[in-house]
Amino acid sequence: MRRLLCTAAGSVMLLTGAASAAPLSVDITAIVQHPALDAVREGVKKGLADAGMKEGTDVTFAFESAQGSPATAAQIARKFVGESPAAIVAISTPSAQAAAAATKSVPIVFSAVTDPAGAQLVKSVEKPGGNVTGVSDMLPVKDQVALIHEITPDVKRVGFIYNPGEANSVSSLKAFKEAAAASGLSVVEGPATRSADVQATVRSLVGKVDALYVPTDNTIVSAFEGAVSVANSAKLPFYAADTDTVKRGALAAVGFNYFDVGVETGQVVAKILKGEKAGEIPVVFAKGTDLQVNKTTAAKIGLTIPEAVLGRAKVVE
Repeated sequence: MRRLLCTAAGSVMLLTGAASAAPLSVDITAIVQHPALDAVREGVKKGLADAGMKEGTDVTFAFESAQGSPATAAQIARKFVGESPAAIVAISTPSAQAAAAATKSVPIVFSAVTDPAGAQLVKSVEKPGGNVTGVSDMLPVKDQVALIHEITPDVKRVGFIYNPGEANSVSSLKAFKEAAAASGLSVVEGPATRSADVQATVRSLVGKVDALYVPTDNTIVSAFEGAVSVANSAKLPFYAADTDTVKRGALAAVGFNYFDVGVETGQVVAKILKGEKAGEIPVVFAKGTDLQVNKTTAAKIGLTIPEAVLGRAKVVE
């Protein structure tokens, strides 16, 4: 039989005997389920398959969502650690933080984490140390601010809707404010700590801002339909960092294809399953951005998307 040993340093060793090898287990957790995070999960499987690891034969998967609750994320992390998997994949910052708090030995690969060093998941992105590494989706905020100017040049005040309890979003807010200030935009914060608060937060910004923006914030994105319905009623352009929200009603987004982010994550997991130590693998930064726009939403709010933008868009809804 082949057995998996997780050492105190977080490394993985395979002991091979005469019998056929048992598949290695990879436990996947996410703070909540929505299209972008679901795409990451499927991408992880593809990344491992591309690395020659066949599901059911070489690797098996378990998945649990925390349904937006950090306390549940911590429970899931402890449960997974008790199962001694070959690796834990933690999608989103809260889930990654919960997993990192639960173990210093089982390898952890995070995904869709904007600022892993700021979230104290790694010592540095070049040399993570410990048992944690992964893939960062650091947002292209300058491109996002430029898009706001290009589609809606008269916008002066942008409402930034986010959960201040998400480290990702706090880092994104800082970066967005810097990019906005450099281009003459002011930012009005719209905090919402629960998905149930999102619509009320959007309503509170009506009349105070000229446009809305949401980063890759899981609390807001999981309640996006309600948020965008309020924005449309108020004729407010709603921009996003999560490209999956465009088909859900966002006016436009410049961001990552999260299936591709998952594939990159799966490639990191494969390295660990093949013997590399998580803490010795540098953090990977997601590559490539997509521009997506929604002409239906534009029509609802009485806006025309410039032809130059439509011509560059990878997806037009």
